Amino acid sequence: MEQPTLNTHNKQEYPPMHTAEHILNQTMIRIFGCERSRNNHIERKKSKCDYTLAMAPTLEQITEIEKRVNEIISQNLPVTVEFISRSEVPDNVDLSKLPEDASQTLRIVRIGNYDTCACIGLHVNNTSEIGRFRIISTDFQNNTLRIRFKLDE
Repeated sequence: MEQPTLNTHNKQEYPPMHTAEHILNQTMIRIFGCERSRNNHIERKKSKCDYTLAMAPTLEQITEIEKRVNEIISQNLPVTVEFISRSEVPDNVDLSKLPEDASQTLRIVRIGNYDTCACIGLHVNNTSEIGRFRIISTDFQNNTLRIRFKLDE
């Protein structure tokens, strides 16, 4: 089968951190009903994601986010990639952040049955390769929760 034409990617993320970001995004959706991070900076040493929320989360909720992300990581879920046309994209996949010139063929990344996302970045093959997820700080301002996190190997 011929490799589909995809958009180019402007950077190469650290695969464990980038995969952890996908899990964090899905965890935020499930806990708060919010959208995936609207702004993020993913790096090897530490990363950050911004989420739009109506109210600041409690310390207990922040602890729960970290706990749930680590529970998913510990399940040793497969991380798989498939190429599909836009017309075949599952309803639960948000395409709102795709650039206007995005290709008709999309790369869909699945983390077990937990998360499905259109993404052209690098990922691990299994969540067992991620390490322990740790929230190092949070702040809430103007309906934006910023979560800073790192991975302990």
